[in-house]
Amino acid sequence: MMNKKIIAAWCVCASLAYGCQSNPTQNKQSNPTADTTVNLGFDSQIDGQEVRLFQLKNAKLTVSLTNYGARLVSLEVPDKEGKSRDVILGYDSAEEYKKNYNNYYGAIVGRYGNRIGKASFKLNGETFSLEKNDGDNSLHGGTNGVYNKVWKVVNNTATSITLAYTSPDGEAGYPGTVNMEVTYTLHDNGGLIIDYRATTDKETVLNLTNHAYFNLNGAGDPSILDHELQIAAKGITEVDATLIPTGKSLPVEGTAFDFTKAQAIGAHINDENAQLKIGKGYDHNFELDKKAGFQEVAAVYAPKTGIEMKIYTTEPGLQFYSGNFMKDTDPKGKDGKAYPFRSAFCLETQHFPDAPNHPGFASTVLKPGDTYSSKTEYRFLVR
Repeated sequence: MMNKKIIAAWCVCASLAYGCQSNPTQNKQSNPTADTTVNLGFDSQIDGQEVRLFQLKNAKLTVSLTNYGARLVSLEVPDKEGKSRDVILGYDSAEEYKKNYNNYYGAIVGRYGNRIGKASFKLNGETFSLEKNDGDNSLHGGTNGVYNKVWKVVNNTATSITLAYTSPDGEAGYPGTVNMEVTYTLHDNGGLIIDYRATTDKETVLNLTNHAYFNLNGAGDPSILDHELQIAAKGITEVDATLIPTGKSLPVEGTAFDFTKAQAIGAHINDENAQLKIGKGYDHNFELDKKAGFQEVAAVYAPKTGIEMKIYTTEPGLQFYSGNFMKDTDPKGKDGKAYPFRSAFCLETQHFPDAPNHPGFASTVLKPGDTYSSKTEYRFLVR
């Protein structure tokens, strides 16, 4: 466990030593009871800036985070026997995250989470060329995505932390200087809430999400195929051979993508299906059956541990990725554990991939004077 490697003690501080970047909301003063983890085994410097480990804790959850990529490092929840299990993948040090930045473990990804076809889009008649890091496409904001940046901590209490990053005009090819904040908050009901806010000085596109890799049997368990998944979606977004949307919606009824009722992830993952073949399994946007606002959209249950995770969001889409590109030879993770093929899944709340190139999709355009706002909750229960 990550907390076994903590070398130094907790600090009680009235304010953090991190400077504040300009941000979309008024910064709050740090709670005088805030706790900051000092972990000499994790901490480092990246791009000349201090990277640290922070911990949030309440009666039900213990979460470790880092300001490198504003990412989740560990998420400990009780199983049906009361044993604590870390249910997300990650590494023991900031240096390992930097070295393996392009697997996105636990990170906030963007400026545009998911793919943009041909790494370009048009906005107001102007074409913007992005960084290609997925063949001819741009994935999760390119190599200079926000997941690969050091964020500033602007507020931290025992159960909540706010991190901010200012993405300069032209970074990774995107227009506008974007001031963004992400707040992680623990709730007494077992929920981990992620709130996103951002503003821009030029018209741009924005689609932020968290890229946690989950295994409810515990990180390092060899498979997630026994997990039972339910998604409130009657359709998925069809993709081409490079996983870019064609613009067509495909009904899930009667197919391997029908999770309208809970079924094991592994039940149909090897079916003869053109879309499964392209993704080497599930790697698709599920078009959520929801009205505007914050509501439950999915649930995952692990019979082995009794842990259930429910997902609530304001977003219209959910990317379900079943770990198809993970390899047995991937670098080992926390406590030296291997993360082999399909040993984790991602459920990323989002606007649709490649939306800037599809006028029929919900818009991801952010204009000056407007505020980008999104909310997602991962809520953990035992049954």
